[in-house]
Amino acid sequence: MHLTLAIQLHHRFHGPHVDYVGVALAAAVSWIGITGVGEAALIAAGIAAGRGKVDISSVLFVAWAGAMVGGVAGWLVGIKGGRALMERPGPLYRLRLRLLRRGDELYDRRGILAVYLTPTFMAGISGMRARPFLVANAIAAVSWVLLVGLGAYFAGPSVAEWLGDLSTVVLVILLAAAALSLVARWRWRARH
Repeated sequence: MHLTLAIQLHHRFHGPHVDYVGVALAAAVSWIGITGVGEAALIAAGIAAGRGKVDISSVLFVAWAGAMVGGVAGWLVGIKGGRALMERPGPLYRLRLRLLRRGDELYDRRGILAVYLTPTFMAGISGMRARPFLVANAIAAVSWVLLVGLGAYFAGPSVAEWLGDLSTVVLVILLAAAALSLVARWRWRARH
């Protein structure tokens, strides 16, 4: 039993190590707030894993680790300077303050979902505490890694098109939900 456990814990990365470093860095950059880079790298690595060039479990792990590090870095950027920058007088000052209030409400009510749907620096700007942020970031990173990485591994290059279609569908659903919410709120206020 001990020998089996020792063998399982001793994992080697299959393929060029630079590939794994690239996936981790791209995931980190993407989770800091520059979209697209991490998805492209994870899709490419997932396709390469599907063809036996790299190990899928290693790809998923380094992408998750990179997303976690990037998420924390983005959150720190938001905590340290984002709010002060948004509250600084200047163009669109009142609009920025109104957006900050709405963002604070969103993160108070739906923290995990908000971390998944928005850049991580927004959680910092909204003042989300460290523990809930880390939990939400870990859940969002695992979801992202599994959806994109395993999707590319199993579906191949068509996953990029599928994810584009999925994001369009999710956007339409969110817009419809927001419109229904506004209509319901308007009707409720008209009655009361």
